[in-house]
Amino acid sequence: MPTWVEAGLWGLLGGGALVLGALVAWFVRVPPGVIAAVMAFGSGVLVSAVAFDLMAEAADTGGLVPAAIGFAGGALAYLGANIALARRGGRHRKRSGEQQPSEDEHSGSGAAIATGALLDGVPESVVLGLGLLGGGSVSAPVLAAVVISNVPEGLSSAAGMKRNGRSAAYVFGVWGGIALASGLSALVGFLALGGAPTEVVALITAVAAGAILTMIADTMIPEAFEHTRVWTGVITSLGFLVAFALERV
Repeated sequence: MPTWVEAGLWGLLGGGALVLGALVAWFVRVPPGVIAAVMAFGSGVLVSAVAFDLMAEAADTGGLVPAAIGFAGGALAYLGANIALARRGGRHRKRSGEQQPSEDEHSGSGAAIATGALLDGVPESVVLGLGLLGGGSVSAPVLAAVVISNVPEGLSSAAGMKRNGRSAAYVFGVWGGIALASGLSALVGFLALGGAPTEVVALITAVAAGAILTMIADTMIPEAFEHTRVWTGVITSLGFLVAFALERV
């Protein structure tokens, strides 16, 4: 199998976890506390992947200063895009309760929510594709982090969409499209950076890491804290510990 096809399939797998979460939310009534707990656990897994896989690799191969600049740039870029989407109704796209606005309450919010979900998934997918550069392989901890975090993301957001009257065609159209876009992002990331210097790859990895960590703090932790409250930190720490252990195996 060509490596570029493999990159696309890994990205599709990560994005497909969003569809799985949406399917569960649509057909099964999952208690909000369970959604929040899994969201907190997924947040911890992603934080570990950002620290020990993405930023560590970026700093080792590209240098600390370029990695720091890329990380800050990714965080600021995500912040700017998220602010723009928030003004159009996409602020609470991962919330499972009444926070998501309906189309009647905020015209264009559906498109903003869909765009925001895509914004959240692209950095993760690009990183999966980058792992295959130079004959490498996809990092198991990063892949686990993406899958484990995407299931509750899709579950929580789809539950909110359903609660606010959006149709099954809309919900699964959004998540199916994002899964395909995730595969395409991984594929394009691999092809575009196949001959790039290691310093450039390190910089892109750091940009993705900054965007992912900002996404965790801005969209995942608030949903988790709303229902798990004092347990949020412990559950997040458990997710971090599991991912750290995977890294060491």
